[in-house]
Amino acid sequence: MKILKKHRRAAAWAVALAAAAFAAYYFFLRGGELPVEYRTAEVERRDMLLTIDATGTVEPEDLVNVGARVSGEIVSFGKDNKGKEVDYGSEISEGAVIALIDDEIQKSNLLQAEANLERAKASQKQARANLNVAEANLRQAERNWKRAKALGVSEALSQASYDSYLSAWEQATAEIGVAQAQILSADAEVMSCEADVKLERRNLSYCVIKAPVDGVVIDRIVSVGQTVVSSMNASSLFLIAKDLKKMEVWASVNEADIGSIFAGQDVEFTVDAFPGEKFFGKVNKIRLNATMSQNVVTYIVEVSTDNSNGRLLPYLTANLSFIVKRSKGVLAVPNAALRWKPADSMLADGCPSEAPEGKRFVWVEAPDNKVRPVAVSIGVNDGAYSEVESPDIKEGMKVVTGGEVASKKGVSQNPFMPKVPQRKKR
Repeated sequence: MKILKKHRRAAAWAVALAAAAFAAYYFFLRGGELPVEYRTAEVERRDMLLTIDATGTVEPEDLVNVGARVSGEIVSFGKDNKGKEVDYGSEISEGAVIALIDDEIQKSNLLQAEANLERAKASQKQARANLNVAEANLRQAERNWKRAKALGVSEALSQASYDSYLSAWEQATAEIGVAQAQILSADAEVMSCEADVKLERRNLSYCVIKAPVDGVVIDRIVSVGQTVVSSMNASSLFLIAKDLKKMEVWASVNEADIGSIFAGQDVEFTVDAFPGEKFFGKVNKIRLNATMSQNVVTYIVEVSTDNSNGRLLPYLTANLSFIVKRSKGVLAVPNAALRWKPADSMLADGCPSEAPEGKRFVWVEAPDNKVRPVAVSIGVNDGAYSEVESPDIKEGMKVVTGGEVASKKGVSQNPFMPKVPQRKKR
């Protein structure tokens, strides 16, 4: 037992002396430098995307606002393609009756307009009859005046009678013009009354609200019994989407990014309703009417997308990524490898500390616990990885992303320093 204890004591002293020698080497022979443990990552070959992110709203591609051109009470709704009352989400066909407005006032207005037209037509006939009478009176006056002129003023025809025949002829001639004017006035009145009748018939037809297009009812704004009032603008009753198989996403893009957006550009987006599922579209149009909010200028970009499966619903919030550049199968490193810079003491002998113009450094491990730089050109950056190009970069090569002194992991802790007391485990 005594021999065993002596061997254990000798072994403990050997370990202590080895630790002391290790510490003395680093603290005295190497000027106090401690070994550095580097974190590394492999150079990967991957597909890279440079994108511009934005948020937007899913909208129907073609939306029709159906309004009322006359005032009145909604008395009933029509039937959709399934025979049910028109409501939210109803599918309807062009020309189908979708609502009825109380038409009693419009019917009364039409009857009054038709009565006014009949009176105007009667006045027109009377004016033409008056013209016939005037023409007959003129012919009689002309005959009398001819006889008077032939006789002249004499014992057979006094001056008063002669003047009377002349006056009668002149009056009959004037009455022809009056009668013709009355006919023109009567014709105009008839035309005006006919226009009123057409207007009232059209107003009566407006009491029957018909679907202007095939589509789906997105919104029904009125209910039975509600009174709509038409003024300068038609009262809105329904919102109808012509085709929900084609949708648009209206995205707000910052002015700093709008220069990288163009028609036909590929877009990927997601919606909160279907997490993890990607949808695809293309830029259709960039609206030029920019808006400013809190000194931030944004443009609305319309993105067209196919919705044949019907999964996208109107007015969903979308998170979009506009594809600015796409690189397939390129070498890439984590962005941390480009951000990390070694201390001067970590550099291998003769290594430059600054990269050539237009290039960046990534660092690889060198002998003697040092690092050396590799100059690379930077391509697409997707936020986590960056594309790199260099003849010295190969797939699988390890690049440094960080480093820490090994003492932090307890490798070169000074054995002669007092240890931090630790709580004993129970």
